[in-house]
Amino acid sequence: MSGPHAQGHDRHDNGNLIVIAHRGASGYRPEHTLEAYRLAIRQGADFIEPDLVATKDGVLVARHENEISGTTDVASRPEFANRKTTKVIDGREMTGWFTEDFTLAELRTLRAKERIPGIRPGNTRYDGLYPVPTFAEVVQLAKRESRGKRRIGVYPETKHPTYFASEGVHLDGTPINISLGAKIVETLVAEGFTDPDRVFIQSFEVENLIELEKVVMPGAGVDFPLVQLYDDFDGAMPYDLHYNFSQGNDLGAIYGGLGTVVDGGLTVDTRYGDLTTAPALAWMKANYASGVGPWKGNLMPRLPLDPPIDADGDGEAQVTTRSTALVHPMLSDALEQGLLVHPYTLRAEENYLAQSPNGQVSSVTAEALQLYGLGVNGFFIDQPDLGVKARELFLEANRLAPPPRGGH
Repeated sequence: MSGPHAQGHDRHDNGNLIVIAHRGASGYRPEHTLEAYRLAIRQGADFIEPDLVATKDGVLVARHENEISGTTDVASRPEFANRKTTKVIDGREMTGWFTEDFTLAELRTLRAKERIPGIRPGNTRYDGLYPVPTFAEVVQLAKRESRGKRRIGVYPETKHPTYFASEGVHLDGTPINISLGAKIVETLVAEGFTDPDRVFIQSFEVENLIELEKVVMPGAGVDFPLVQLYDDFDGAMPYDLHYNFSQGNDLGAIYGGLGTVVDGGLTVDTRYGDLTTAPALAWMKANYASGVGPWKGNLMPRLPLDPPIDADGDGEAQVTTRSTALVHPMLSDALEQGLLVHPYTLRAEENYLAQSPNGQVSSVTAEALQLYGLGVNGFFIDQPDLGVKARELFLEANRLAPPPRGGH
């Protein structure tokens, strides 16, 4: 097994700072559509990020969730009315239509729509225009749009990997039994997209990343950097851990020595926060992870703001939090271990902004500048053009001249 990539992606002209288009340019177009990804590339993003789920016939498609009533017009299609059902996904009961109950050909007849129209009403003008893309099409787009020195990368996420591999069933009750990680690697190899400087694979679960590092990638002869995503530090645990506990599975065989570096070992009370300590981060770096992706609200904690503030003067007070100016020690610990840190998600709308300690409301560009200043080399953002603007401002302010060609 070759070791995880410590250096990540060299971007000489940009001071090695990257902008990751979260589900494409999802602040401007319905998320996870080829048009959203295409716009993100035009705006200067280095990576485009698809969340990946599987169809009934085992094809990876880009959707926020496998339940698709919020992101497609499936609920208005009478021919699919009998596909509506209730399932338990990662412990949560959900009612709707699920990708694993549709063949790719059937999904192709659906059209995407804006997932959060109340916050992004402008995006609803594009409802009904775009199909659901496959992961292969996203990769093909990255290849087509890479010109000259510019190389677009992809940053896929395995969505509910334990559900798809072990727990989930189709509408007829048959097991899904699909490894999303194996499908990602299979697709990348089939598309000839195997440069490790142009791929990150991410997941909120741990087991599938270890499987990728130890089994899937070596078997395919590839070695992509893996990123451990973090849900809320205090309130959530990796779902695979919950599942393996519930099944009485051998945690040592699955997670190796991870339990030895978590205070009290792996238990039913283990939370993401237990994986933020320096020993846990060091173990992850040594065994599978090249980077970590924490929620920005955990990395830079906020407090409730009462009363809320109207920052954009539209008559609605939608800024509901204020920054504490504190930074979680995970950031410095991760960077010290040589891990990349890619926080999520930066968004420009007033709902997602916070009042800074000086009493002003920080723009998303200011948030991005702060993260670059703290040593983060990339972040997920819904408005890639504003992330690119922040990078330009940061490089200008720090007078970071590109290093000599061939140097690192």
